[in-house]
Amino acid sequence: MNLSSKKKQLYRYKALATGLFILMAIVFIITTLLQKNNPAHWIGYLRAFSEAAMVGALADWFAVTALFNYPMGLKIPHTNLIENSKQRIGDNLGNFVVENFVSAGNIRPYIEKIELSNTISKWLVKEHNQKLFIEEASLWIENGIEQIDDLVVTTFIAKKVQALSDQLPLNEILSGGIDYLIENNEHQAIITQLSIKVKDYITDHQQLIQEKVSAESYSFIPQFIDHKIASKISSGLIRFIEDIIQESSHPIRTEIAKNIRQFSYDLRHTLKWNETLEKAKSSFLSSSKIQQYSGDIWANLKSGILEELRKPNSTLKKQIQNSLQQFAQQLNSDPSLQRKLDHWIRYNSYKLILKNAQKVSELISNTVGNWEGKELSRKLELEVGKDLQFIRINGTIVGGLVGLIIYTIAHLFL
Repeated sequence: MNLSSKKKQLYRYKALATGLFILMAIVFIITTLLQKNNPAHWIGYLRAFSEAAMVGALADWFAVTALFNYPMGLKIPHTNLIENSKQRIGDNLGNFVVENFVSAGNIRPYIEKIELSNTISKWLVKEHNQKLFIEEASLWIENGIEQIDDLVVTTFIAKKVQALSDQLPLNEILSGGIDYLIENNEHQAIITQLSIKVKDYITDHQQLIQEKVSAESYSFIPQFIDHKIASKISSGLIRFIEDIIQESSHPIRTEIAKNIRQFSYDLRHTLKWNETLEKAKSSFLSSSKIQQYSGDIWANLKSGILEELRKPNSTLKKQIQNSLQQFAQQLNSDPSLQRKLDHWIRYNSYKLILKNAQKVSELISNTVGNWEGKELSRKLELEVGKDLQFIRINGTIVGGLVGLIIYTIAHLFL
């Protein structure tokens, strides 16, 4: 029922109750006049009924009116109760709702009936619903990301990086990485690759070697001898490097591994290397540079995520849809997973409702307390005013009957 209909209904029943009072007043006036000139007993009974009915009607009118307004504008104590007691009403109403509707005992039977896993799986297994879910979720995430203060995120990242860098022992990390390579024999591949590069360089630059040998040779030595020497040097170096490449236990490899271990030890235990690395870290990870790096990281991350969210068929959305499809199929075919999901939903729903029960009470209390007093009275009168008019009507009738009974007893027995 809309507001207009409620108002019309209230005015109609008010008019009915008031009309009944006016009728009793007219009857009282007529019977009073008749009784002066006509001693008929029935007139006395009718007059007693109408008189008592008027008293009952007025008393109940006062009681009903006192709930919502000052009767006839007179500020009589304990009247206009709704407006004057709105905060207490709000508090009591909030507590009543929580104690009788949001209590653990009342919500538990409904929570235990929750079985959403089957519904979720059937809904998610449809491709159209998957795309709908992804699009809606993308909009939520996109709006959330766009509303994030970039400076706040950048500052947060910078603080975390700064805190991490302050505790970052570069010498321990580098030394540990080198030790890992040695222990897992990974350094051998590095030595092999470097040797291949050196061999290729010598092979490709034999002319340069010849020129260097000729430049360092004596002038009286023929050039073909210099070339022969340069060729021997090149071929000897190539064979030496090939031996290193082919022999995993070559002495050069052993020597290199020994030097690498020594370097790792020096990194970890010598003050010189520790100071050098700390200076490099301080230079590379200064506060201004960390802030700049953090801003660049967040800007790239943000733009990348937004780009993926806005593309109709982005890789991210496809991956999410595949995951949803797999989850829906597994959920649809796995009763154990359904029970776990339903239990999780029940548990968290129960916990969430009980946790926020007091907030429901506060919401009702604050809402009612913040209403204008007249507005609250008007709202309540529109909701229950029609029924309260029956109190006036009943008061008129019951008052008249009581008055009639009293008059009858007094006339017959006293």
